[in-house]
Amino acid sequence: MRTLFGRSGMSGIVLALVFATTSAPGQQGAHATVVPQANRQAAPAFQLADSSGTNKQVTDYRGKVVLLNFWATECGGCKLEIPWLIELESAHKSDSFTVVGVSMDTSYEGSKSADEAWSKVKPFVLDHKLNYPVLMGDATLITSYKLGAVPATYLIDKQGRIAATYSGVIDKSDVDSNINKLLAEQ
Repeated sequence: MRTLFGRSGMSGIVLALVFATTSAPGQQGAHATVVPQANRQAAPAFQLADSSGTNKQVTDYRGKVVLLNFWATECGGCKLEIPWLIELESAHKSDSFTVVGVSMDTSYEGSKSADEAWSKVKPFVLDHKLNYPVLMGDATLITSYKLGAVPATYLIDKQGRIAATYSGVIDKSDVDSNINKLLAEQ
């Protein structure tokens, strides 16, 4: 797990230890419990560009279960879970489901602009053969989604509400189970 707020002092040491444990091969991964439907909050709105410059909003995915994954190109934990996200996208391709990756390279990697961040992200997407849409995140997401570090993953139900939150490297089987629960909801 990598912080979005710098790496100085004691917090940097703690985050370095967290990163070391979350990126270790064979690590169990983050689990989450699906929030009961009556208690779910609407996913914070966003308007973010994809690699072609087309703006996307969270509401564009209404009617689908969405795995919203915040990541960065130099984040070891993010790189560890990307193959699982690719597998989840493939496994549920015919369902009302999609993975949406949100690169936080502008905040995490210190890119000066979205164009500079895309210069890193586009080759990364091609090299890792991501099979799902990728959007460029911005600083407003840190506050609206309460991001302290990446990777961070949110499962959003078909009505656009946050159903589960994962902080750190996901446990693929736990996420898959929760996706299936959300797909079965009416």
